[in-house]
Amino acid sequence: MKIGLIGGSGYAGGELLRLLAGHPHFEVVAVSAHSNAGEEITSIHPQLHSYAGRKFSAFSADEFSQCELIFLALPHGESAKLIALLPHTVKIVDLGADYRLKSEDSWKKYYGGDYTGSWVYGIADLPGKSAEIAQSSRVANPGCYATSIALGAAPASSFADLSDVVVVAASGTTGAGRTAKINLIASEVAGSLSSYKFGGVHQHTPEIEETLASITGQNVKVSFTPILAPMPRGILSTITVKLTKAISLEQVRDAYVQYYEDSMFVTLLPEGQMPKTSSVLGSNFAQLQVAIDAHTNRLVVSVAIDNLGKGAAAQALHNANLIAGFAATDGLLGNGLGA
Repeated sequence: MKIGLIGGSGYAGGELLRLLAGHPHFEVVAVSAHSNAGEEITSIHPQLHSYAGRKFSAFSADEFSQCELIFLALPHGESAKLIALLPHTVKIVDLGADYRLKSEDSWKKYYGGDYTGSWVYGIADLPGKSAEIAQSSRVANPGCYATSIALGAAPASSFADLSDVVVVAASGTTGAGRTAKINLIASEVAGSLSSYKFGGVHQHTPEIEETLASITGQNVKVSFTPILAPMPRGILSTITVKLTKAISLEQVRDAYVQYYEDSMFVTLLPEGQMPKTSSVLGSNFAQLQVAIDAHTNRLVVSVAIDNLGKGAAAQALHNANLIAGFAATDGLLGNGLGA
């Protein structure tokens, strides 16, 4: 199947190219990068040896119209402009935020600019979502934080109050993109932790609330504090919710295992083993652990994903497999990269 990638020079684009190189059914025939057009792919992503000699192109509607499926890995607000130039028949997975939100008001509040509507939301591990995605041709790939938090909180809806979800999540610096910023250089990040966009202003907040509300039917409110961690990639989210009924840890664990029994990629770890970002590096896997804080009567959930993998490129490939009619696991069952 002929594949195009618009926005191949960023971190998510590079990870997607890495995963696509090993896919049994996908052939990358077009890769564009606006500011790096004409440059060799390996000058930006030297780890991508199989792309040696190939160059980024400038976007051309004619070139990408020859593709059967296209990924977009662009800054938020940029995808819609180019999608309007593509044939309606082409399948698309958008890694940006342009089509994630159902609420126009939320879009204007958290992103600004013109609202372009919403597509099928591509978090395939949640019950019923794989079939919905498989029946669509255009999918909005979820945000990285939103993925980890939705996966951690959704199974608790039958015994916890999702109107008061409290989350603290640490992410690697690649989550901020490849743009040079003072607060992201090594001298500023190394040996330091800092919160950012806290107090209900992070742009993934409405996405998390919409996703959990659509899955659970509850009125969802999330208090979300993101933390910039001194590592390149990975997300570790800690989620707490108030329990609404008496329940044992064994029953909670059973509920989580049952909830994800059809998912190849979400794992509840054995008791005593904690999720680690290094364990899921370079993969589409998510690791979960649960505990009951009897002192406050709250459920505590720890979730580890790779922000560039499960939180971006690997999940996009998962969605592409589904809309293309291939096995969900194609190209995604490789082991993680480890420490």
